[in-house]
Amino acid sequence: MLANFLIGLREGLEATLVVSILVAYLVKSGRTARLPAVWLGVGFAVLVSLAFGAILSFTSANMTFEAQEAFGGTLSIVAVGFVTWMIFWMRRASRSLRAELQGKVETALQMGFVALALTSAIAVGREGLETSLFLWTAVQATGQTVEPLVGAGLGILTAIVLGWLLYKRAVTLNLSRFFTWTGAGLVIVAAGVLAYGVHDLQEANILPGLNALAFDVSRAVPPDSWYGTLLKGVFNFSSASTWLQVVTWLAYVIPVMTLFLLPQRTPAPAAAAHARRSPARVSRPISEK
Repeated sequence: MLANFLIGLREGLEATLVVSILVAYLVKSGRTARLPAVWLGVGFAVLVSLAFGAILSFTSANMTFEAQEAFGGTLSIVAVGFVTWMIFWMRRASRSLRAELQGKVETALQMGFVALALTSAIAVGREGLETSLFLWTAVQATGQTVEPLVGAGLGILTAIVLGWLLYKRAVTLNLSRFFTWTGAGLVIVAAGVLAYGVHDLQEANILPGLNALAFDVSRAVPPDSWYGTLLKGVFNFSSASTWLQVVTWLAYVIPVMTLFLLPQRTPAPAAAAHARRSPARVSRPISEK
């Protein structure tokens, strides 16, 4: 539940920030009559995300065991790819997100109601589809159906409340630090999902080494114990892991975590001065309010 709470919180806050930027821009520019287009786009994105999760569940339920393992393993790897991209994209774009969205909204306003609804749907839908895919893989990995969804739901609700408080300026939050810490946590979660996906592909006879175990601590950490369940739910830890799973986990965590925690390059003085003079950057990002 904790890992899925983290997923729901981070993805939910990203989507909430996007919506709050769109709404704030329309309100401050005196275009409140266009707000229904934003909410229509948000609603459409939510429905598409839920439908995507339902399609994944229905499709996998009508497959043979080997096909299910191949399907689940492949989607686990795809989900890790999306989440990794999202972590690094948000780290890089957090400071320019406001100006980028405002530019897109201004263009959409000139094109009409449908364009504005589509802009908000795409901006929010990207987070929703990533969340649906990652949660589906988490449900498959833990073998549970309720706890992951409850954890993600609580995370999303927390993100909505936090986003609303940020919009109202009732609370302040260092978004750069927040996304750094949650991003580091998601790297660990994603590594576990990747290792689980590799195990699925081994069970589907696509990858070798299913019986080549690197360790088996089932007696010390029973899978059905509370601490075994906790490790499984948070880190996707398997008490009996193959060598390929262990190598994959390390091959992902070490370089990705290192690159993620490296300090970001600061812009050159000339570029920074030009950015401050640029009209597209007049409004400060949410993280600097």
